[in-house]
Amino acid sequence: LAEMSSGGGEAVDMGHWMQCYAFDVIGQITYGRRIGFLDHGADVQGIMRAIEDQLAYGTLVGIYARFHRAAFAVVNFLAGKKGAGREYVVRLSKARIAEEQERRRADNAGSRNGEGAEPFVSKFLAKHELDPEKFSMHHVLAGCTANMAAGSDTTGISLSAILYYLLWHPQCMRELRREIEEFRTRGLLSSESFGFKETQQMPYLQAVIKEALRVHPATGLPMERVVPEGGATICGRFFPAGTIVGVNSWVAHRNTQIFGADADTFRPERWLISDEEKLAAMNRQWIPFGIGSRTCIGRHISTLEISKLIPRIVHGFDFELANASAAGSWATQNYWFVKPRGFKVRVARRKLENDEGSQGREYGK
Repeated sequence: LAEMSSGGGEAVDMGHWMQCYAFDVIGQITYGRRIGFLDHGADVQGIMRAIEDQLAYGTLVGIYARFHRAAFAVVNFLAGKKGAGREYVVRLSKARIAEEQERRRADNAGSRNGEGAEPFVSKFLAKHELDPEKFSMHHVLAGCTANMAAGSDTTGISLSAILYYLLWHPQCMRELRREIEEFRTRGLLSSESFGFKETQQMPYLQAVIKEALRVHPATGLPMERVVPEGGATICGRFFPAGTIVGVNSWVAHRNTQIFGADADTFRPERWLISDEEKLAAMNRQWIPFGIGSRTCIGRHISTLEISKLIPRIVHGFDFELANASAAGSWATQNYWFVKPRGFKVRVARRKLENDEGSQGREYGK
C-alpha cells in the first residue's frame, strides 16, 4: 500500500490485492513461508485462475450434474499438465512437504523453537508419524492443497467487501477510525501490528466486519441437501423424499423479520444493541461461514486475517473509489464465491500527525 500511495493517484484493483494478501497468509500458515503473491503483485503460476475455473465448473455441473462425466474428461484433457495452476499447487505442496520431512529428520522431529508458529505441514506430518495408517501421506497432501484452494478467495472477498462498504459509508469509516485512535490513546493497541486479541475487543470494528459479511457473504450458492426417505417438514412445509433443499446466506441475511426493515442496508450499529434476544436471533441467522457440523473449518483463520488487516490499513491509508458511480452497485460474479470485479481504488497515506481519529478525507460519497 505504501508503494501504491506513491503511484501518482493511479487506481489499483483492491480485489486482486486483497486476494494476494490472503494467499500469502495461508501460504505462511500452511508451509511456513509466503507464496509470493504480494511480492510480485501477480497471479503466481496461474493459481488464482485455476481456482476460478474450478469454481465455475463446479457451479455449472453442480446444477447440471448429468453433464459432469463427459465435461470433466474434456476439461482435464484441455488443461493438460503444463504449469496449470492446480498442478502447481500440488507440486508446491509436495515440495514443501519433502522439505519439512527433511527438516524433521535432521532435527529428529524437533520443535521449531525460534521459528515462529508451527505451520500446518508440520502438524500434518506429526499426525502422520503418530499413525501412518489413519493419517496417510495422502491426507497430508490433501490437507495442504485444501488450505490453498479454500483459504484465499473467501477471505479476499470479505476483505474487499468490508473496505468497499466503509468507502460507501464514510460515516462508518470515521467511526472506525475514531475507535482505533481511542484504543491507541488508551494503550489498548500495543503496536502497529494490531494484535488479534486486541482487535477482538474493539466493538465497532467487529460490528463492521459482521455487518459486511452479512450484506456480502463470500458464498452465493447454498450447500444443498437431499431430503431422505419419508420426507421432511421444514418450517411447517413438507418436502418429499429426494427434494433438494438448501439455504442461501444472501437470502437468510436479508430476512426483515430478523434484521429489520433496513436489512438491505449496511449499518454496523445493528450489532451494538443491548437487546440480547434480538442479538441472539440475528446471530443464529448470520451464516457467512455456514452453520452446524459443516461450518467452515477455516473460519477462525479468516477472522484473524480480517481483524488484523482492516484496522491497520484504514488507520494508515485513505482510499477513494476510482469510479464513484460504483458506490452501492459494484460489479460481482457468482461462481459459488461472489467475487468483486474491477474494484478499483486510489490509495494515499493518511497524515496522522494532523488526525484526531475522526477526520480524514471522506471518500466514497
